Amino acid sequence: MTIEEHARTQTGLLLGRLALQVNRAAKSCDEDAVHDLRVSIRRLNRCLRVFSQFYPDGSWKKIRRRLKTLMEAAGPVRDMDIAMEFLAEMGVGKRSTLVHRLAESQRAARRELEGEVRSWKERGFAKKWRTTLGLNGVQKA
Repeated sequence: MTIEEHARTQTGLLLGRLALQVNRAAKSCDEDAVHDLRVSIRRLNRCLRVFSQFYPDGSWKKIRRRLKTLMEAAGPVRDMDIAMEFLAEMGVGKRSTLVHRLAESQRAARRELEGEVRSWKERGFAKKWRTTLGLNGVQKA
């Protein structure tokens, strides 16, 4: 297998994994789904950058910009998940003003992320990106 074939195979696998995580997050943006979504975004993003020479006409740049928007929507949700865990570990009660305010912000951020992932799912991003990146002949995950 050549490096180009490997790059295309890995890209296809990571794109498939991202699609799976977007679908999962569209159903439930729970803590695990958000974490796994962010991991899949980071991995695909890195793959696109490392293997950029194997994609047609800089197509990877636009996709990385789109990934950034999804990561920006997921970031605050994950940050607040971690903050809530930290506060609980520190013994801050669930009825505290701080926890209450953070929970409100967390719900709002989660709703925003839910809308974003539903939009991605409805647009069928993975199929379009497979075409854009020239991966149509590459086996799907």
